[in-house]
Amino acid sequence: MSETRPVSETPPVRRLGDWDRERLAAAASEHGTPLYALDRDRVRANYRRIDAAFPEARVMYAAKAHAGRAVLEAVLSAGGAIECAAAGELDRAIAAGADPNELQYTAVNPPAEDLTYAAELGASAPGFTITAGALDTFDRLADRGYDGRVAVRVNPGIGTGHHEKVATGADAKFGIPAERAAEAAATVADRFELVGVHAHVGSGVLEDDLGEHCRAVERISAIAREVRSTVGDLEFVDIGGGFGVPYREDEPPLAIETVADRIRAAADVEAQLVVEPGRYVVADAECILTRVNTVKETPSTTVVGVDASLATLVRPAMFDSYHPIRNLSAPDRESVPVSVGGPCCTSADVFCTDRPVARPERGDLLAIGMAGAYGYELASQFHSQPRPAEVAVDGEPELLRRRETLADVTRVERE
Repeated sequence: MSETRPVSETPPVRRLGDWDRERLAAAASEHGTPLYALDRDRVRANYRRIDAAFPEARVMYAAKAHAGRAVLEAVLSAGGAIECAAAGELDRAIAAGADPNELQYTAVNPPAEDLTYAAELGASAPGFTITAGALDTFDRLADRGYDGRVAVRVNPGIGTGHHEKVATGADAKFGIPAERAAEAAATVADRFELVGVHAHVGSGVLEDDLGEHCRAVERISAIAREVRSTVGDLEFVDIGGGFGVPYREDEPPLAIETVADRIRAAADVEAQLVVEPGRYVVADAECILTRVNTVKETPSTTVVGVDASLATLVRPAMFDSYHPIRNLSAPDRESVPVSVGGPCCTSADVFCTDRPVARPERGDLLAIGMAGAYGYELASQFHSQPRPAEVAVDGEPELLRRRETLADVTRVERE
């Protein structure tokens, strides 16, 4: 399964059927289910593909998509940099080997402890950069004695992406309004080392969204030029990430070189361009393995119960997201429409409804694809379920994260 070919020869998207079925089955047999299965080689290949498409830009992996140590180490080994949105992500990036001077922290209504962590980190790492989207946050930084590198997050008023909950570019929560950006930047520049302008317009952008995404990049560039005319030269303009992946089998992948060309044309700035891919790097690098425990025929559908749940993968419940499903035990059986759901006591705990899947039977092993982005990151202990294990399957199965136990679930209540 290890990808040894040049990046230019690796497929732009890994479909669920491309995974090594025997290797996944061996991982499930050894480590149990539900189980996250990660291919670190795919993480590196995806990062290098987008890095090659933007040779003049700085490509920073957005850790919020998957902050697992193995993923961060894979990105760093591919020569990548890391952007963090919380103190915990900063801490994990440093533990994975990142140079604090190369990190960027994007603060969104940061808790006091997060901001203190970042300010203290900046005191010992002068190359560290803090991005904030509210003057109040900059006041709080100053109160902590921080006067180092900062970027101003602006709100371009244009949001794109696969769901309204991720279209951040038009959400007032994120960034200083465009019409106030230059004035705010001047205020910030008097107190800190202002090095950049930042914005992020949305997530999961595919071909149909690209025109609007480029319009947002043009808007960000215009704001950056206005800021530059007010405060002087900027080191970088960060347009965020948002590059999507095709979750559905019939969706084509992004032609990332074409995307890069269009973004370069839209980004008219006299500063280094920064992009922050997250989902693009990890989505197709991980899948979930889950075992069928119940098959129930009803007048309306065949219900297939599995041991994974919305506590394992919440995206279908949260975003109505599509994730491909494959029967690894018997992929050649006749496909029948089934509804696959987990053990949680809510109708939201469903991975698909009336979808054709090779007829599942009790004991079969199913794979749920495209689970690397915001999969384990959003896993929970709902219903007091221990979070699953995570293994690497780019060689012999290697345990990356052990399965929680019931004692882990209640440990903080007893300590």
